[in-house]
Amino acid sequence: MAACYLKSRGYEILHRNYRTPLGEADIIARDGDALVFVEVKARSSVAFGQPFEAVTALKQKKLKRIALYYLKHNRVEAPVRFDVVSIIMKSGKSEINYIKEAFC
Repeated sequence: MAACYLKSRGYEILHRNYRTPLGEADIIARDGDALVFVEVKARSSVAFGQPFEAVTALKQKKLKRIALYYLKHNRVEAPVRFDVVSIIMKSGKSEINYIKEAFC
């Protein structure tokens, strides 16, 4: 669902569930010349908070390490951005909240 959302906004999806020895990036996409690492969080309710609130400082640090790993091992030089797709699914409907430049 998140990948379709990004594609509809002109992003080129490069990888889904990109695995490294350091962990996994949900989506790696290209938006213009920027390489975008997208964390996807989904919930069926907000009883325990918004999905994007689960992207803690520890998770952000891990994603930054994964991004460095990707750049080095794929010999890519590009500006990097970290975005979050937050999805709430209830009663067969989904609400997507996209946070561009969620952290740096």
